[in-house]
Amino acid sequence: MIRSFIAALALAAATIASPAMAKTLTVGANVGNVPWEFQDEKGEIVGFEIELVKEVAKRLGYDDVQVENIPFNGLFSAVQSNRIDVAVSSITITKKRLESVSFAQPYYDSDQSLSVLASSGIKSQADLKGKVLGVDTGSTGDMYATEHQKETGVSEIRRFEGLAPAMLDLGNGGIDGYISDIPAVAYYIKDKPQYAVVERIKTGEQYSMMFAKDSPLAAQASEAISALKKEGFLSALHKKWFGTEADAATSTATVADMPKL
Repeated sequence: MIRSFIAALALAAATIASPAMAKTLTVGANVGNVPWEFQDEKGEIVGFEIELVKEVAKRLGYDDVQVENIPFNGLFSAVQSNRIDVAVSSITITKKRLESVSFAQPYYDSDQSLSVLASSGIKSQADLKGKVLGVDTGSTGDMYATEHQKETGVSEIRRFEGLAPAMLDLGNGGIDGYISDIPAVAYYIKDKPQYAVVERIKTGEQYSMMFAKDSPLAAQASEAISALKKEGFLSALHKKWFGTEADAATSTATVADMPKL
């Protein structure tokens, strides 16, 4: 009798201690993708999407979130093979990708932006006539500015190898405006009040969490994201990481459907 009781206690203890009892969400991320997922000074993985996926996991009943650092191109095969449960890394939803993976509803509209010196008096592209405009070489912003140069009346398009040198030249008066991805610029200027984003240039790009094709988790995560939008969690996250309130017309603030082919 005593032996049976001891055996039962041992089994119970083993069950309680078993890591299988913990429900873990495995997340793939291209760490180093500021401000979405990157290592802080303590070596911890932080960022807009890291906070979001952790909150979604919590809402779905997961006890833990394990983040795996995976190169961007490897994220697709990782979810398809079920090596990971979900991938985040400012992943744009496209029809081509929807053929082989599933996405939750979008939570960020990655448009282009026109940034200027706050003291410049420039309020939109309509004020760029005769001005010098900076872009990143070969970027979406470069293509947009080139295509619309006659329309805006820009006198010169100056090309840069990245955001930092372009913003430096903007600060020095070498260029009058800079067109680039809005999240990168918004993060860069959040503690630099001398700069301002004066116009969002819509390109239709939207970010979301990526899952294996038809994974039930995609729909569950989408429902959780709806709740987080309604509660203001995502708007607060936007304020924290980008220093401004989320535009009410964007997918950060507005509940959306899951993307389908």
